[in-house]
Amino acid sequence: MLALARFLSNPISGVIVAVGSLLGRFGLADRERTERTAELAWPRIVTGIARMSKNAVDVAMVGIAIGPLAIAGVGFAGPFWGLAFSFGGGVAAGSIALVSQRFGADRLDAIGGAVRSSVLLAVVLTLPLTALYWLFPVELLSLLTDNPRTIELGSAYLQIVGLGVPFAALNLVGSRVYIGVDDAWTPMVIRSAGAITNVALNAVFIFVLDMGVVGAALGTVLSNVLVTATFAFGLVVRQIPGTRQFPTCISPLGTYADRGTIRDIVEIGLPVAGRNSVWTVAQFPMLAIVALYGEFVVAAYVIARRIWGLMNTPGWGFGLAASSLVGQQLGAEDEDRAAAYGKEITRLAIGTYLVGGILTALLAEPIVRLFVDDPANTSIPIAVALVYAACLAIVPQAIKATIAGALDATGDTRWPFYSQALGMVGVAIPLVYLGAVTPLGMWGLYLSFVAESTIPAAINYYRFATGKWRAISREYRPDAQVGDD
Repeated sequence: MLALARFLSNPISGVIVAVGSLLGRFGLADRERTERTAELAWPRIVTGIARMSKNAVDVAMVGIAIGPLAIAGVGFAGPFWGLAFSFGGGVAAGSIALVSQRFGADRLDAIGGAVRSSVLLAVVLTLPLTALYWLFPVELLSLLTDNPRTIELGSAYLQIVGLGVPFAALNLVGSRVYIGVDDAWTPMVIRSAGAITNVALNAVFIFVLDMGVVGAALGTVLSNVLVTATFAFGLVVRQIPGTRQFPTCISPLGTYADRGTIRDIVEIGLPVAGRNSVWTVAQFPMLAIVALYGEFVVAAYVIARRIWGLMNTPGWGFGLAASSLVGQQLGAEDEDRAAAYGKEITRLAIGTYLVGGILTALLAEPIVRLFVDDPANTSIPIAVALVYAACLAIVPQAIKATIAGALDATGDTRWPFYSQALGMVGVAIPLVYLGAVTPLGMWGLYLSFVAESTIPAAINYYRFATGKWRAISREYRPDAQVGDD
């Protein structure tokens, strides 16, 4: 009865606890660790659902308003926008590692320096992207396709959305800072509200003001600015109405360019940025090769990728819960408990992803039809088949994402980067190319989904199992070096 009541009051947390209870019967999960994981993971999963739903709605809106070429144009612009999350995600990984370890060691006075240095790095790394996208959008889109209409639509979207790149990176930092102090609720509220605002703005700009892809881009920029301002306000005043109080005040007037703190963030975050960039950069040749299959296949691929993003939202919660909880145990000098958290959160993730994958497979066609309003659109059956492949590949994605999060907290971030590079560049992209130029055909695309998650999952899990992260983590603990306030 208690489990049913919990599920009804909080379905996502209820599913996690139910999976944990089932694993607990076989001695594979501890109740206390499951509860803490669920508490941290579910708000982040809600955030992920909101943000990925926003991305999916963007594509659906432009698809309904303009057609498949608009979907393709926004899809081609997507990797350029994704570089904000590659760079910002790297800085944010350093942020959560330093903040969670300082929080676990009760060194609240040292959190401010980590936050300010993270903000500085995020801005410095992303402003050049904004300039590049504003000045050369047509040239950039022309690298991926030669369809004039697709280039026109994609470049118009990219030029405007590029203005939001620094804010998107700062939002990642703000979110990770809160999660590092055991608060996933506040970033859920802020970023989910931002996603809802984005959808509302897009609806007005696209359908009321008839601004097309420019309206979709403008809605994204304005919502990201709003989220950044809210995070900044919350960290300075310590609390936003309806959220939890931050444990310490982050003064905006302190030191930003602390050499030791920046070095630690770069050392931890650079491989993470590289890992994120592998996927983002790989999308450029990936989409260019997919274009060889035809524009309708590109549209189907973009739709399937948006659905994949929704299926992958539990990884947002489990990966960051692993980063926070593993980091906190390391800050408290309890390496064995950190290892237990890493393994058990991974098991919880596998069970949760399995449930999501099965449900998505059963509803694949109705979900795909939400993106197009023409029943005769040839993209529909192609997208449905790609979604089936994504459902098969999503379970190893649970291992990949969760173990990567645990390793991020320890500072051992290079191996997830290597594994991502091997999976995407070494196997997935060649498979897509073989499908385009040999009788392998669409199977190249199907198999690429499986390769990009299975290979990194195996490598990441092996690395965590070796335990070498224990020694690496000691270099980044509060007593090793603490930046200035």
